[in-house]
Amino acid sequence: MIRICFSGVTGWAASAIVAGIEASADLVLVSGVSRSGAGRSIAEVVGGSGSGRVFASVGEALAAESADVVVDYTSAAAVRQNAFAAVQAGAHVVIGSSGLTGADYVELDGAARDHEVGVIAAGNFSVMAAVLQKAATLAAEHLDRWEIIDYASAGKPDVPSGTARELAETLGAVRRPVPAVPLAELHGPVEARGAEVGGARVHSVRLPSYVVSTEIIFGGAGERLVMKHDAGPDPAPYVDGTLLAVRHVGDAVGVRRGLDTLLFGG
Repeated sequence: MIRICFSGVTGWAASAIVAGIEASADLVLVSGVSRSGAGRSIAEVVGGSGSGRVFASVGEALAAESADVVVDYTSAAAVRQNAFAAVQAGAHVVIGSSGLTGADYVELDGAARDHEVGVIAAGNFSVMAAVLQKAATLAAEHLDRWEIIDYASAGKPDVPSGTARELAETLGAVRRPVPAVPLAELHGPVEARGAEVGGARVHSVRLPSYVVSTEIIFGGAGERLVMKHDAGPDPAPYVDGTLLAVRHVGDAVGVRRGLDTLLFGG
């Protein structure tokens, strides 16, 4: 049995993933983390049949109940502290929260190796989103110009989303896209060209009706290739990928980024 601590157990994605854990014969949810639900049972705050308790922090949860894996679905403000607390306690970590930068992951990789644990982080644990990233990576081996549009809900505070950031950084490791007009030569506000991530321009749209959608546009002479993943309002798409990561996070020491590393290797 893989013992799981779920950080963000009162969050949007929690109920679907907790149900997936409870339906799995090889997984058990032993504790949860939520400041608003601390002191109550998991069943009280998220439903289901789990008898584990909810704690105010990852450190408190792991001190009270040993866990093999900490799953983090919290926020950009909390994920860094949670991930390092889990690693330092000797637990593997599955990160479904956005907000960590490439530099954060380098630092986290060093800590994970020091404590001989694994970390799997994905901006999006949807299998379809992972397929998009794999397809875009293949395209970047042959195409040299692209930009990314990151769509999310009006209230999402972190920009770009973890999905778009991960995509941009992954493609940037394949090759740096050919730049367009240099920012210094633009007429008008440079912010209109988006942020540079992995050498690509990334544009974040924040409007009602979106959850997380990611679009990448490859451009060439006289033609375009457009790839897009749209996620609906239900967290169901993230269950299978998260549980796959839970089962395999201990297979390797250090940080691995992207669900595609599990689905397609690498």
